[in-house]
Amino acid sequence: MKRAVCCGLGLACLVVSARAASLEVEVDGIEPGSGTVYVALCQGGLAESTCRSGKDAPADGRSQRVLFKGIEPGVYAVVAYQDINGNGRIDRTGLGLPLEPYGVSRGGGRRARPDFATASFPLDEPGAAVRVRLARTLPSR
Repeated sequence: MKRAVCCGLGLACLVVSARAASLEVEVDGIEPGSGTVYVALCQGGLAESTCRSGKDAPADGRSQRVLFKGIEPGVYAVVAYQDINGNGRIDRTGLGLPLEPYGVSRGGGRRARPDFATASFPLDEPGAAVRVRLARTLPSR
């Protein structure tokens, strides 16, 4: 009996890992110079509390690839920004407009405030890819 339970748990682990997906995010539009590109994987919204999985990469070159592994199938969105001044956050105006280059998946947020419904995509394949283009809302100061 004990052996059957162990085998059953082992098979359950294989099923869970087989369902897990990977997502490659290509970030384009990186401004030359210094800084770090931050990429977050969001589920259910674009607020910091719903974007729990994040990665960063140096802002060297015009594009950067970031890989997320072991993601459960579901509906996700990607948010990315370039932290040019290295303070670890996206700088904003007094009205909340981003001062540094940012982007969201599916091109959402270019003409209006980004929202999850516009930026979201289903992730159910073992290996998927999405592209995020960084741009500024306002000219650089």
